[in-house]
This record gives sequence, C-alpha cells and structure tokens, in this order.
Amino acid sequence: MGAKTCFHCGLDATSSEIIFDNKSFCCNGCKTVYEIFSANDLTCYYDLQQAPGATPKEVEGKYNFLDNEKIVESLLEFNDDKTQIVTLYIPHIHCSSCIWILENLNKLNASISASVVNFGKKTVRVNYNSENFSLKALVRLLSSIGYEPFISLDDYSVGKKNVDRSLIYKLGIAGFAFGNIMFLSFPEYFEVGEYWLEQFKHTFRWLMFTFSLPVVFYCSQDYFISAYKGLKSNLLNIDVPIALGVTVLFLRSTAEIVFDIGTGFFDSLSGLVFFLLLGKFFQQKTYNFLSFERDYKSYFPIGITKITSEGNEESIQVYDIKKGDRLLIRNEELIPVDCILIKGNARIDYSFVTGESDAVSKQSGDKLFAGGKQLNGSIEVDVLNTVEQSYLTQLWSNDVFNKNKEDGFTNLTNAISKKFTITLLTIAVVATSYWLFIDASKALNVFTAVLIIACPCAIALAAPFTFGNLLRIFGKLKFYVKNASVIEQLAAINTIIFDKTGTITANKETAIAYEGTKLSEAEEMLLKSSLRNSNHPLSRSLYTLLEDNAIVTLDDYQEHVGKGIAAKHNTNSIKIGSAPFVGYASETTTLNTAVHVSTNNQYKGKFTFYNKYRKGLSKLFNSLKKDYDLVILSGDNAGEKENLTKLLPAKTKLFFNQKPEDKLEYIKHHQDSGAKVLMIGDGLNDAGALAQSNVGIAISEDVNVFSPACDAILDASKFNKLNNFIKASKSAISIIKWSFVLSFIYNTIGLYFAVTGQLAPVVAAILMPLSSISIVVFTTVCTNLVGRKLK
Repeated sequence: MGAKTCFHCGLDATSSEIIFDNKSFCCNGCKTVYEIFSANDLTCYYDLQQAPGATPKEVEGKYNFLDNEKIVESLLEFNDDKTQIVTLYIPHIHCSSCIWILENLNKLNASISASVVNFGKKTVRVNYNSENFSLKALVRLLSSIGYEPFISLDDYSVGKKNVDRSLIYKLGIAGFAFGNIMFLSFPEYFEVGEYWLEQFKHTFRWLMFTFSLPVVFYCSQDYFISAYKGLKSNLLNIDVPIALGVTVLFLRSTAEIVFDIGTGFFDSLSGLVFFLLLGKFFQQKTYNFLSFERDYKSYFPIGITKITSEGNEESIQVYDIKKGDRLLIRNEELIPVDCILIKGNARIDYSFVTGESDAVSKQSGDKLFAGGKQLNGSIEVDVLNTVEQSYLTQLWSNDVFNKNKEDGFTNLTNAISKKFTITLLTIAVVATSYWLFIDASKALNVFTAVLIIACPCAIALAAPFTFGNLLRIFGKLKFYVKNASVIEQLAAINTIIFDKTGTITANKETAIAYEGTKLSEAEEMLLKSSLRNSNHPLSRSLYTLLEDNAIVTLDDYQEHVGKGIAAKHNTNSIKIGSAPFVGYASETTTLNTAVHVSTNNQYKGKFTFYNKYRKGLSKLFNSLKKDYDLVILSGDNAGEKENLTKLLPAKTKLFFNQKPEDKLEYIKHHQDSGAKVLMIGDGLNDAGALAQSNVGIAISEDVNVFSPACDAILDASKFNKLNNFIKASKSAISIIKWSFVLSFIYNTIGLYFAVTGQLAPVVAAILMPLSSISIVVFTTVCTNLVGRKLK
C-alpha cells in the first residue's frame, strides 16, 4: 500500500486511516477543517495550492484569558457598541491560499464583516460584530482552520511587529560555511603536493560537501521556494535562474567528489549564496530605514485645538497631545485620539474606520475612538491616550479612499523581470551548448555565471528606493505625500486647479469690516458659539476677530456645505453664510467676499473680507504658466476678479460662484478631454474635487484639514514651493529611467564576460548584489541632490 498524504496539510496520513469524501487526512483536526470549508463552499482554497493548510492545534482553555475585558480592550484597535477591530499576527501565513481563506472569514461566520491580510507582516485585520461574536471566538475560529494567532501578553501591543531574524541566521551560517570551505580549498588552489595534504585531500573534500549542505538546504531555501511557487503558478520569477544556478553547482560539485574527478565548486557555491544573502540583507536594511523615516518622522502635522486650564484655545500639533488634555473637536473634524466626551452633541461617523456610513450618537461620558468624524457641531473631549500616528497614517492610506491608480513603474518592472528571465534562460542554454562543443570544461562555469550575473533585481529596486527616499525628503520639507504612486501621478499632470478661499488667500492676514445693524451681546455670543463649531476658513478668520464672549452649548447646529451655518440656542436662531442662504435679497451686488448674518429670520448685516494673498503667489503662477494650464475655481463672487487679473498671468482661467459639485464636474469634463488634473484646495468644501482629480493636495494651516480624499497635504508656509515639488517628482521619474539604463548596460557587459567564459561563478555572485547596491546608492544620492534644491 502506497504512502498517503493529508489532503489538507500535506503531512503523512498513512497510519491515521481517516478518510472523508474519498480524501485522506492525518488527523481529525484536518478533517474538521475540510468539513468546515466544504460546508461553507470554500473548497476552492485547495485549488490555489496543493495541501496548503496547517494542522489545527488543540486550543481548549488556552485562550480563557480573552474573557477578561481589560486584556481584550488592550488588544483591540477599535471598540464601539457593535463593531470591534483587531489586528492579529498569524505566523502560518505563507501563500496565496492563506490570503484567500483569511480574507473570506465572513463566509465562515456572518458576524465578521471584513478581514484584510498584510502578507509582508503576516497579520490579518478583522472587523466583526461584537454583539454576537467575541475576540475569543475569533481566535478559536482561526485556530480551528489552522491559523492560530500568536498572542503574547508580555510583549503584544497593537501594531507591534514581530522581528524576523531568519535572514541574519542564514547569512551567518552561509558566511561560516563559505570561510571554512575557502580555507579547506587552499591546497587545491595552489596545487601543493605535500604528502600529508595528499593523504587528507578526500577528507577535506567531504568536509566541504558537509559544509555546503546547510548552505543549499537552509540558507538558499527562500530562492527554491519562491522559484517553485512561481513555476507552479506558471510564472517565471527572478528566483528561477538563481535556484537553477545553485542546483547545478551543487550537483556538479557532488558528482566530482563522489567519482573523484576533482574538488568541485563548493567555494563558488557557498560564496554565491553568501553574497546573494548579503545583498538582500543590505537592501532590507536600507528599505527598513526608509520605512522608518516615513512611518515615524514624516507625519503630516494635523492641528487640533486644545483648551487650556484657563479656558483659552490654542492650536497644537497632534503629536503634542498628552493624556488628560481637553480638546475642542469642530464640525467635520476628525478625532485624532481615543477620548471621553465631556460636552456637546456628539454624532460620530466611523466610516473611515469601519466602512459603515451610519453615524452614531454619543452621550457625555462615552468613549470616542480615533478616526471618527464629528458631524453635529463642536464637542469637548478629554484625552485617554496619546496619538497613535501610525493609526492615522493607516487611516489615510485606507484602500477605501484609493482611486485604483496604476503604479506604472511596478507594472513596468514586473513586465521587464518576466521577459528578462525568459531571455536569460535562453542565453544560458545557447551559451552552454556552444561551450560543450568548444571547451566542455568551461560549459558549467558559463551556464552558472550567466544565470547569476544577469539579474533584474536592480531594475526592481529603482522605483521603490527612488520614490521611498523622495517621500522621506518631502515629509521633512512639510509636503506629506500619501504613497509612491502619487509622485508618479504628480509628474504627469498638465492642468492645475486652485480653490481661492483658504488656498491662495492667507486666512490669518485677512482684513474684515462689518456693515449693518449692531448685534446685541446675546446675538454676538450666539454668533461666536456658532462659528466656533465650524472649520471653514472664513469662519475661522471671523471667529478669531470677535471679542471674547461667553460660549454657549448650541441646541441645534447644521453646516450646509457651500452655503452657510444654521444654529439655535434656547429661543434664538441664527443663520450665517451667503446672502440667499440667510434670506437677504440685495438690489446692489457687492464685489467683495462677504458673510451675511440673520437672527430669528431678521437680516442683521454682513462681514466683508478683504483678502490677503499668500506670499509668492504671483511668482508661483508665473513659474507654472510655462508648463501648465492654470485655473482658479472659487465659491466666492467675482469681487476679487480685477485684483486677481492684475496679480496672475494673462492665460489664467478664473471661475467664480462655483459650488462643490460644479468644481467636481469641471474636473471630470477636463479629464474626459485627456487632462491630468492637480487640484489644490482647503480639504473641507473641496473633498469631492480633491478625490476626483488625478492628484489632490490639501493646504494645511494650523487647523485639522485631514481628509482621506486628498493624496497629499502641503503646509501653508511651503505654498510658494509647489512648483519645486512638482519638478522634483519629474526628476524622480528621470532618476528611475537612468537606473534602468545603468542596469541594462551593466547586464550587457556582465553577460558578455559570462558567455565568453571569462567570469567565474563566485565573481558573478559578488557582482550581482553589488549591482543592486549600486542602484540603491545611485537613486539615494540623486534623490538627496534633488532634495537639496528644494530647500
């Protein structure tokens, strides 16, 4: 009777005699998992890879500590009335089948609404309904299908990464083996005929063979696994020629010592693997450094209003928030930290976090979570935890807000790598066949050297290192870009659209004059309290101008985007905004930006704004006009048209009285005509336009304009540097293209020496990682030079 393997996990199932559905299983656990998948129509899990599962472990009682609410609370990322979100580390994640089943957990339990796998970090982020499902139930479910999470109460914290040291171990073993094999090979190199060396020659050769075993079967296993999985999926990845080269060297060397033909190529073999791993280690360290810079030093400076112990308001950056601080969260503002509601009518939209668009009402004393958006006026909260900036970055990069932009260089790199591998294998076979007839002793060296020297790794590294370093540089200069593809899109734009108020105008320097009936003390108090709730640039400017009045808690507050504010307190009502909104029909039209006020349906007057434009505006537009179509889309009236016409270049298009939907349609129309649009707005009224544009940039002053709809946030103080940032993006594309050229030249020269038999495999192994490292150095130096020009 032949050996049987478990249909689920691939282990030996000969002795178990467990058969179900005409399939063999090694244990009842694997059979149970298969039954679960069958019952839930998930058996296509096994189509992705043969025997991809893991044997489920017995976890009864192991996770009883998850009954403790305090422990569960410390593990949860989000916890509201109905929804809980947790990120769990799953060590067994190893292939596409794992990703597929873990992202289909909702089919195993209806309480799970979404699950997303991060393959690189081996984590799964799960959203579930906590009313009839718990974290303990989730952990048991995962364990039952062979994906037991790793939860250590000693060092587990939300978002904490488990360090993978396997590459360091492999590099150490390969280095140790390489050094010893080289030492044992010296007599062979110098052909010393000394008696004792001749006596122990075979012992030395078998020792070299022994040292090579861990190098081939442990240190280089990642290349073999990657090549095998690629071939199984009908994909020729770059690890195929590397695995082939290692295999050929090992088999030929083993054959030589077995049949006493020669000493073999164990030195070249171990050197090859050592230098490949060394190059990989260097790349990983460099990339981790760039990621660290990006993740921890380049946060966008979201501002928030802190209420001091004296009752004054001051704007601070989110990373200055401390536990116990009192914060003011205005209408449409994002809550940056976990906190307790103290005062105000809280209606929170958690769609950024959970994907659910239904807003929830909260009472004083309720806990509010980071990532929620306040929809009903302003609230005051007490801070529970300092800001988790990685969480805000995660929110900003949420796939819900991505516009499925193609990353051109990723696609190009993948296409080049695939064609390159096919070409490489062809050249290796042709060159080896030629040398078998001319000089058979060189054939193996040629075959191995060709496979090793020509590698598109350098091409694959060019884009991520260039974009990664530029993201870091941009962040230090207060231009906060969401991801690498935004830089690529920014380099391709040909039309730039600006909002006016709060974008090309400086809110802090605006002059304001009032015309109309004097407001009573009660009306001024109601006006200031209403403005306090709003985040609109005009509201903020007017709020800071008004005298200190007592602030009252409003009974009702509504902000109508593009129109104005309506609020109530006791028996008094107020409307603030455009003339039609407050019910005022004037016979004469004013040409200046104005905010009108009516109380209890009686018109009171207007605040006229005399705009102060941002420093360097005229110079910026003149530098942009050479290469781009420039447009101003403003929601205000045409009062500033004459001033703007004098200030801006002649070809600048000016459109006034534009509602948010008008801006959106304008951008759509131009995109349909082939335009690549960059939209620059204040992040509030322009959210739709920012999302529709190819690249949306929100201008940030000292208020919270955070919007997942935008692709980048530009500090207002750097507004006049906008053209420099666009030029830097174009330079990044040039750097990547030059990297491709350098890599092509290197590979052409390397292949020439390899094909002509002038290149030993070990030299090729040294040169291969050096080529990758040279590309990393080239892109880093070039992007740093570009960064210097930005300062």
